[in-house]
Amino acid sequence: GRLAASRFVLLGERHDNPDHHVLQAQLVRALIAAGRRPAVGFEMFSTDDAPAIARYLAGLPKNAAGLGDAVNWKRTGWPEWRFYQPIAQAALDAGLPIAATNLSRAATDALRKNGLAGLGPTIVTQLKLDAGPAPATRAAMAKEIRESHCGHATEGALDRMVDIQWARDARMAETLARAGGRDGAVLIAGAGHVRRDRGVPAHLARHAPGTSVASVALLEVDATATAPAEYAARFDGAPLPFDYVWFTPRIDDVDPCEKFKKSLEKLKKS
Repeated sequence: GRLAASRFVLLGERHDNPDHHVLQAQLVRALIAAGRRPAVGFEMFSTDDAPAIARYLAGLPKNAAGLGDAVNWKRTGWPEWRFYQPIAQAALDAGLPIAATNLSRAATDALRKNGLAGLGPTIVTQLKLDAGPAPATRAAMAKEIRESHCGHATEGALDRMVDIQWARDARMAETLARAGGRDGAVLIAGAGHVRRDRGVPAHLARHAPGTSVASVALLEVDATATAPAEYAARFDGAPLPFDYVWFTPRIDDVDPCEKFKKSLEKLKKS
């Protein structure tokens, strides 16, 4: 009920957990069944994919199967399109628009080279990015990115990564606000992007002031964590920065830093 009453519904996932995509598709169908007709935005599509998506849907408006190939999904590095396809299919079955929400590749490259200043005044104004994150937010984002890269990022690179994350979330918020003119929007994105304190909801407060936002995180259960506070600690302390948390089974117990170590060793050898 509360989800259906919210103008913007953000569904955060672990990208490579197939269960999360099944649940996201169910939630989109449930919103439709409740009478909602939101745009459905995907973090996985960048704004430069929008023309290819529009061309494909002009020919096959009800078929999500080929949407991945239409944007050359394989080169993006996201998990296989078939995991996301049921979510897109739910949208197309109901005649909902599909929105490409992520920062363009050119803008991301500009940020990587020159930080927020690299975006230029037009995009900075459009994304309402006159100010970067506050110092405490920047420090928290840098800590999170450092940990997710297992300590392998230099301070300079970290600073750029914070700028990219901040601008990506601003672009997602701006696109959702624009695409959501008819009946709001749903966002499919990584759980970090839907956190209320500094993710897309924080930017929606500037791009769609006064609108209701519901943030849902799909989180894997950890056998060693038995209380919400133990999960909250992973997101920098209590309370958890989401409106709702849906716990799901874990898909593996592989330490991501171990995975990362192997790819780093390969890089050193090559």
